[in-house]
Amino acid sequence: MSSTPGSGSVVIPQTSVLANWKCMLIACVVSTANMQYGFDSAVIGGLQAMPGFLKVFGFVDPKIKIGYGIDPTFQQLITSLLTLGAFLSSLVAGIFAGYFGRKAALWCACVVNCAGLATQIATTNKGVIYLGRILLGLSNGFLVTFSNIYTSEVAPAHLRGVMVAFFTFWVNVGSLVGSVVNYYCAKMMDKRSYVIPLALLYIVPVALAMGLLFVPESPRWLLYQGKDKEGVNLRRTILCYASMASHAASGTWFAISYGTYFLQIAGVDEPFKFAIITVMMGIIGTIAGMFAIRDWLGRRFIFIWSSVAGALAMAIIGIAGILQTKDNSHKVGKALIASGCIFCFFYNCGIGLVSYPVGTEIVSSRLRAWTLGSAISLGYFLAWLVGFCSPYFINPSKLNWGVKYGWVWTVSNLICALFFYLFLPETKGRSLEEIDELFENRVSVKDFPKYHTKIQEEAARDVQSMRRNGSSKEPVVTHVEKTEKGDDMA
Repeated sequence: MSSTPGSGSVVIPQTSVLANWKCMLIACVVSTANMQYGFDSAVIGGLQAMPGFLKVFGFVDPKIKIGYGIDPTFQQLITSLLTLGAFLSSLVAGIFAGYFGRKAALWCACVVNCAGLATQIATTNKGVIYLGRILLGLSNGFLVTFSNIYTSEVAPAHLRGVMVAFFTFWVNVGSLVGSVVNYYCAKMMDKRSYVIPLALLYIVPVALAMGLLFVPESPRWLLYQGKDKEGVNLRRTILCYASMASHAASGTWFAISYGTYFLQIAGVDEPFKFAIITVMMGIIGTIAGMFAIRDWLGRRFIFIWSSVAGALAMAIIGIAGILQTKDNSHKVGKALIASGCIFCFFYNCGIGLVSYPVGTEIVSSRLRAWTLGSAISLGYFLAWLVGFCSPYFINPSKLNWGVKYGWVWTVSNLICALFFYLFLPETKGRSLEEIDELFENRVSVKDFPKYHTKIQEEAARDVQSMRRNGSSKEPVVTHVEKTEKGDDMA
């Protein structure tokens, strides 16, 4: 048992994880949708360094260690078109959700995902590959947006951070699976090297489509059907947008899209093996972060200090770029691997973990699909921008900054830390309806943790009343919801 924020001397009992096992299971099933994004990103990032793939879609280049190069335009498009498709689908998520709900959106995404995979597997034409990447992006936008909205809406307040954090866990599992598949397929010198990884991507949409048969529709979506939408709150919208934009600002999209290729051009031996190691560090970070967000640390603290840690990791990469010479390339390679492990750990226990819990809970309950959808769309646009521009900085045929590119992400991480320190309030332990009340009353960042909400006080009075009346059963409050003004239920 623990007291909720601002509850004073009254302790409102909270149910355990075990008592909520059905809810946790549902959240886990729906969150597997996010595995597809990590899986696909790892696969595409690895294909760019595979001779078997480059024989078909690249060109012979004896100057490069593996003997093949890749056209920067093709390299940009196979990465950026996926994020462009996700940007477009996230942008219309609110409209779709208003009519069809969360489950229908996820089913639709599964169908489009399978079509995009079939398109890429069946061709050797670059134009058709581009079409497949857009289709995959359109589906991934819905998968990420609606899986996180659904999870936040079914979760009890005290478990919402952990349940929405399944997003990061499954993205990392997908990245790990993709990296392992790449490691073994990289040894194949023909089309199998990329056809097998793409074919294995069918696992997620097929399994998810089957799992959704046993999952109910979001109760909050059903609750708000047919009710007038409230006005947009600019403060909440900006904070939601900042949470989603922090992914791109951290540099993770660069690491995901070009990490293996980056290690290769930096002269690191066995880049596919080290890609697996960094992903494993990410999974360890995710698990550590899930414990931290549940029992120890607030969202705001995690956001700030993970941004600082990300800045330090990227600074190591930048310093390595300044000190790199032909004679010390091996030492620089070790520094890159170490900084990559540090970055993956702190990103996944920090920004990668808390951005979706914060993004889903900070927005208005009735406008969640609209606001979060457009915020995720912004995040995908920034991911597309990073994916499109990064080859110009790191590709030897362009600016050839190499590892000095790390300085760009050092600065952006520090900007994130400063923003979250100044503007992000702490929402840990608050129900979605309490958060609505806090923003309606324009509570400042420093007063958020200690502010007493009316919903909370009424729940506390109910607990006291039941105890005074000698109820033999301990009251359990997992979260408090307001359906209409003046009509509350616990």
